[in-house]
Amino acid sequence: MHRPTDDPGPDDPGPDDPGPDDPGPGGSGGGEGGGGYGPALPPRPRAVPGPRPGLPAPPAGPWDGARGAPDPGRVDPRVLGALLARHGWRRRGGVPGRYGRWTPPGGAATSLLVPESRAFPDCEDLLGEALTALARGTAPSAREILTGVAVPSDEVRWWRDVPPGPAGTVPWTVRDQLGSAARRLLLAGALAVCDRAGYHGARHRRQARSSLETVLVGAAPGGHGLTAFLPVDPGRPLAVRLHHALHAAREATDYRRATGGAEAFDAAVGAGVSHELTEALIALVRGTEGARVALEWAPAAGPPEGCAARPEPVEFSPGDLPALREASARYLAGEPSVPVRLTGAVVRMRRSGPRGEGTVRLRVLGGAEVPHVRVVLDEEAYRTAGHAHLVGLPIRVSGRLESRGGFRRLTGASGVVPVQVDETERDRLMKALHENLDFFGEACGPED
Repeated sequence: MHRPTDDPGPDDPGPDDPGPDDPGPGGSGGGEGGGGYGPALPPRPRAVPGPRPGLPAPPAGPWDGARGAPDPGRVDPRVLGALLARHGWRRRGGVPGRYGRWTPPGGAATSLLVPESRAFPDCEDLLGEALTALARGTAPSAREILTGVAVPSDEVRWWRDVPPGPAGTVPWTVRDQLGSAARRLLLAGALAVCDRAGYHGARHRRQARSSLETVLVGAAPGGHGLTAFLPVDPGRPLAVRLHHALHAAREATDYRRATGGAEAFDAAVGAGVSHELTEALIALVRGTEGARVALEWAPAAGPPEGCAARPEPVEFSPGDLPALREASARYLAGEPSVPVRLTGAVVRMRRSGPRGEGTVRLRVLGGAEVPHVRVVLDEEAYRTAGHAHLVGLPIRVSGRLESRGGFRRLTGASGVVPVQVDETERDRLMKALHENLDFFGEACGPED
């Protein structure tokens, strides 16, 4: 409970909405020195397991204990070989059926001996030496290889074609734009896992943001690209949804450009395409000569059912922007309001005089996948809401959740009644009231 303030307007980003200036995964530039790693959400950078001591702890969950070089006793040599090949390492010699010698891109003198299976007598020793060499080496791909070995992860990669700066780098503002676009694309994919809708607004955002807590994101050297690591458990559904949504968006864009019809974007909603995803693609492509997104499956888990083993990168160009903008506006205008019966705790109240209707802001406890809603109540319902709040009870109300403004307004409110809750929740609500005793002096009386 706070002093009453206006809710965000229809065109203002809400507390859970990514804005165009939000920092991308890993903050500006994607982490320390353009090569650090961090969770996609929240945007403050945190390091992926890496070779240097003193790095911050990785996020909880799949990454627990994944620091430094992985335990060779738990590494599948076939997975290590697949990751080396993915990152451009070449097998140059070795004994077929026993082990191979791998060298990094560029013909560097460094090489690794990697057994082909755990049946090789010195398998664990060779793996330990190879992993230690990667942890201590300077190959740009070493950290990504170690990350893929430590936790089976699907990888999402972004590239933007922009004019290079000094020494082949890109300005930090361009890095920031890439990070912001990647963050928004991940969030759009997570929202599509929760529900298929042309416009999500404020719905499901808490659940979607929570699902991204285990995602790690790192910047490529020079700032030209980003890579997100989605642990197979629990991130595989997000990777699959992004795979289908990106290809559906590409096909719908091609159809729009070839025929002039936008109906393909309506069908693409079932694959996960939405206002949020098209806006993320617009942010990714804007100001570039083109952008690409690629997915690569975790070698330890293999490709998911219904997906290509080696998906082709999905490319978008500036010529696609008009179609994407049209689709974004189409989704925004076409999503209908939703009938709901929700339960919420009163956190703000305001009306222009001592009597008459007033506006109430509710923290949603159930009935709708949004954090807060604003609802206009008649005098009797407004009084009921105030009394319920004073005794530490939430209220139940029916109405329609309006898409305009991001599903934050409830219209046609009816059936406002207090709801009994358990003692723990009631004590918490009463404590919040006592900590904000000035609330009703401002919120229930006339506005200044």
